[in-house]
Order: sequence, then structure tokens, then C-alpha cells
Amino acid sequence: MLRDVFVLRREVGPFLVRVAMNPLLFLFVFTYVMPHISGGGALNPTANMVAAGGSFGTVLLPGLMAVAIMFSGIAAVALPLAQEFGVTREIDDRVMCPLPISAVAAEKIVFSALQSIVAAGLVFPLAYYIPSTPVTAHVASWPFLIAVLILASLLSGALGLTIGTSVQPKQIGLVFGVVVVPITFLGCVYYPWAALGTLRWLQIGVLANPIVYISEGLRAALTPSMGHMPEAMILALLIFFLALLTWLGMRGFRRRVVG
Repeated sequence: MLRDVFVLRREVGPFLVRVAMNPLLFLFVFTYVMPHISGGGALNPTANMVAAGGSFGTVLLPGLMAVAIMFSGIAAVALPLAQEFGVTREIDDRVMCPLPISAVAAEKIVFSALQSIVAAGLVFPLAYYIPSTPVTAHVASWPFLIAVLILASLLSGALGLTIGTSVQPKQIGLVFGVVVVPITFLGCVYYPWAALGTLRWLQIGVLANPIVYISEGLRAALTPSMGHMPEAMILALLIFFLALLTWLGMRGFRRRVVG
């Protein structure tokens, strides 16, 4: 853990750019540029789904936090693993420490979770200053918000571990194009899950996507006036996917190390 902290401290600039660029661009284009070029009105592509007085920035805030958490967690685990499992086999130096192999894998998940929480926190100032219409966020329950943030951050790290141990290092770029991007756009990031009611087959299909529960959990915690899944269901499924992906990731990590 200290080694990873030391490396991150030396690369804090690229880390901040990586986690802030995606939400910055989405907020700038959809909540600042487009409202201004539409005549000054508050452009809201999801007007029928937002409660009275809402704005598209309010819809985007939980979703962009979910994207920041997910991308940061995956990038913090999957990309370094592609290098460590590469030709140089740097992973061999890591697993020589006096710990079980599963503990080394768990450290990667925990360290990526810390980065994801920082990434989620960076979205707040961006969402406050950039949109042309005010973003309305209200924390209904701090314990629920903290639980969602912790579970979501650990889940993103577990997903990164699963991806990083399931594909060959030279294919890691392809994974981002054919896996990470689609599950993000179908993860209820830019629209509430309830809005998919007119596409019932898609509304049911996206339930297999763990990002859905991160987005809905943050939406329930930060914008409770909007429609969202039941809180108990969100927490239960976050725990389920966390356990499933952690098991898959650790099994793959042990297989790649021993093999």
C-alpha cells in the first residue's frame, strides 16, 4: 500500500487530469455550452423525467460521480495489472511479500477504492461552478451515502481486478472499447433507471450491469426527489456484485500469478 501511495504521489497531476476530464467535458458541453447556444434556456434532455425545478445538471451529478468512481477504480487496477503481468512480470516482486496472494489482490482493490472516492469528490466542485443552471443536491441520509460510496468504490476496484486478470495485457485497450464504454452508457448514468420504463426489455436487461446500482444509489442519496430504485435493493445488489467480482478477480489473480 505504501509503495502504491508513493507512486501515486509522484503522479498526482496525471491522476487528477484522468479523473476530472470526463465529468468536466460532460458538464461543460451539456450544462453550459448547450443551454447558451439554445438561447439561454436551460436545456434539459430529460425534462419529462426530472421533478419540478430540476435541471439536467442535477440528473448528471450522481451519474458523473458513478462514472468517476468506475473509471478511476478500473484504471487503478486493470491498467497497472496489464504492465505487471506483461513481459517483465513485475507482479512477481509484489507477491514475494510475506502475505497470502489474495491479500495482495485485496490491497489493489482497497487502494483503487481510495482513488475512486477522491475522484467522486472532485465532481462536486465541477458540478457547482460549471452548469449554467443551479444543480440541486440534497443528502437525504449521510449513512446511506457513505455506504454507497464505500461499496461502489470497492466494487469498481473488484471489477478492475476481474478485467485485469481476465484479458491479456495487449488486449486491455480493446476491453475499454467493447466492455467499459458500453456498460457505462447502459449504466443509467445519464438518465434514471425509471426512465427506461418505455423500453421494458432494456430496463430489465441493464439490471445485470453493476454500474446501474452505483448510479441509482448516488441518485437516491443526492437527489432523492427523482425516481430511483428502493434503497434496500440498491445496497443488497451492490454487496452481491462486490462479492461476485471480488471472488472472480481474486481467483483470476491467483491463476495468473501461479500460472
